[in-house]
Amino acid sequence: MIRLLLVAILTMAALSVQARGLLVLGDSISAAYGIEKSAGWVALLEKELEQRCRDFPVINASVSGETTAGGNSRLAALLEKHAPQIVIIELGGNDGLRGLSPIAMGNNLAQMIEKSRAADATPILLGMRIPPNYGPQYTRLFEQQFRQVSDDKQVPLFPFFLEGVVEQGWMQKDGIHPTGEAQPLLKAHASSVLEPLLPEQCGEATGGDSV
Repeated sequence: MIRLLLVAILTMAALSVQARGLLVLGDSISAAYGIEKSAGWVALLEKELEQRCRDFPVINASVSGETTAGGNSRLAALLEKHAPQIVIIELGGNDGLRGLSPIAMGNNLAQMIEKSRAADATPILLGMRIPPNYGPQYTRLFEQQFRQVSDDKQVPLFPFFLEGVVEQGWMQKDGIHPTGEAQPLLKAHASSVLEPLLPEQCGEATGGDSV
């Protein structure tokens, strides 16, 4: 009886580790603003990982309009609730659109990385660029923060998450949010830095834009 109980406990523990999953902390780009939620890049990623991984949930905690300060304030509770294995941080765009301090944005990103690691999760950064509305100095400083934080904290980074989207004309009428056509490309961008970090139970990717 004791042996059976120990086996049951160990099995539950193993399943618990496998189920830690992936947390996406983003803004409207990851919240699928203006399109069907099921068509968003996070939903596409979730669908693929359901086929590839055993008990590896994807939690989309993205909120439209979120800044790095907002994400930083929410992250601790999300980490405690979901205990993810990987955290994708897709924030900063709204900081730039609002003209907020790039230095403060960088500090927020660094703190989110530290919080993720303290919770035994591996962080990933998806970087952003902004139009030159606030002048070249601000634009340059803004973009530098992602690379600097990535280098300082040794975190995987995709430098510009919307790379190729504007060139393809896959932007909504507001000129800010990507269309449904862009979502597979966004998934591919995220996958390029995510793939090496996926647990063994996720196997190998197959297909052109797969994870």
